Amino acid sequence: MDSYFFLGTVVVVALAIYTLLGTISFMVYRKFRLHQEKNNISSCFSFSSCFSFSSSSSTSSPGRKHQVFPSFHGADVRKSFLSHIMKEFKSKGIDIFIDKDIKRGKSIGPELTEAIRGSRVAIVFLSRKYASSSWCLNELALIMKCRKELGLTVMTLFYDLDPTDVRKQTGDFGMAFKETCKGKTKDEIGRWRHALEEVAKIAGYHSSIWDNEADMIGIVTTDISNTLNISTPSSDFSDLVGMEDHMKKLERMLYLDLNDVRMIGIWGPPGIGKTSIARVLFRKHSDSFDLSVFMETVKGYTRPGCSDEHGLKLHLQQQFLSQIFNQKDVEVPHLGVVQDRLRDKRVLVVLDDVDQSAQLEAMAKENKWFGPGSWIIITTQDRRLLKAHGIKDVYKVDLPPPDDAFQIFCMYAFGKTSPKHGFEELAWEATYLSGIHPSGIKSMGSYFRKMSKPEWVNALQRLRTSKLDSESLRTHRKLGNRIRNVKQKMLSNTLSFIRRHQIARAAAKAASVYETSIKEEVDSSAESLNH
Repeated sequence: MDSYFFLGTVVVVALAIYTLLGTISFMVYRKFRLHQEKNNISSCFSFSSCFSFSSSSSTSSPGRKHQVFPSFHGADVRKSFLSHIMKEFKSKGIDIFIDKDIKRGKSIGPELTEAIRGSRVAIVFLSRKYASSSWCLNELALIMKCRKELGLTVMTLFYDLDPTDVRKQTGDFGMAFKETCKGKTKDEIGRWRHALEEVAKIAGYHSSIWDNEADMIGIVTTDISNTLNISTPSSDFSDLVGMEDHMKKLERMLYLDLNDVRMIGIWGPPGIGKTSIARVLFRKHSDSFDLSVFMETVKGYTRPGCSDEHGLKLHLQQQFLSQIFNQKDVEVPHLGVVQDRLRDKRVLVVLDDVDQSAQLEAMAKENKWFGPGSWIIITTQDRRLLKAHGIKDVYKVDLPPPDDAFQIFCMYAFGKTSPKHGFEELAWEATYLSGIHPSGIKSMGSYFRKMSKPEWVNALQRLRTSKLDSESLRTHRKLGNRIRNVKQKMLSNTLSFIRRHQIARAAAKAASVYETSIKEEVDSSAESLNH
């Protein structure tokens, strides 16, 4: 017992020395970083004009003058409908482009081109006579080009029209299109056909399924308002430390084959940032796909009273399709519906926090379920689940390096990636004491937020003591476990030795008895023969 206490004391002292050396090393690293940052700041002041010029000249996207660009054939869509929807846009504070002062001709002028390129959302009202106007067709071709090249969000409303007639140019819509194509070049007709085929693939609103036109207008304008909230440049992710590096690495994995369906996993422990990374990727690229959906916390999608796996899969498919098509009560009579509905669509799907293979089998069983160029992103804590599903491309989210950990801490403690003046050393020590897991760093940063400097000093002192005590306790526990393991091993070896010795003695005794009995039997037989 005395030796155990002595050994424990030695370990605690050694731990204290180790902690002190670690703190000194961390302080040296901190001093080096502070010195380097000062040099960087002075360098920035020396070349500030160059940086300013470079930053402004690298911006290539056009200025946003209007939020929404509408494309419609005025003679075919009732004035009451247009006036009602324009009124709804205005009531929601949505700035919509109106081309009253633009004279329509055969070709689209620079003013209209700039308006389309400068919008965040384009909504196309497709009606029976839409294709009777070469102006509308040219407008649509430019809209679809901006969708591909600039990420313009395109929404569709089929006004008394079947989307199939648009895609195949049939029915009244097809007749109007053929009439417009007379005398046009093959290139121009081909450009129009391609634009119509692409826009018809976008899941849109259908006036024929709405009994109340006012309700439909309310839903359309609300959805556009929500889309604008998402597409508006947001500060939600602009300050996420290390996010740019995550995006570059993921995009390299996703862009390996533009015509192939890419199914990749984002894997890591809880709280390390998998969902945030997937959300940034989704917001950055969703506008470039025909359909997109972010299924949050997939493991939480359960069906009340559903005990069998088949029923659960049907329920998951229903939820999945309802979200991706933005429609309620989608009927899913069998598990082939996802493939039937999406195999010709280029989709972006994020399945967040998956924890069962049944979830993947229900919503993303095979690549052939989706159209060429689709991206399927799965976040999970279980790498074995990804392997079992045949997903070879897995992005592991690692713990942040010291510099990133420091910036994360500062974001939560000071609201920016650098500390307030006079708090540099305190912030570095707090980062060190918080550990390296992002969730721990964030919690520690939030704890110190709005504290005065004396409060920081007192809190750090308590944390140092607490850290040493907890590490000492862990060391004592480990030492105790090791001693118990050694004792158990020694006892096991002793018992094993005793058993082996007992078995040997028993075997020797048995052999001796056997030998004696044989000898007696032989002697008895010999005596019988003599008589």
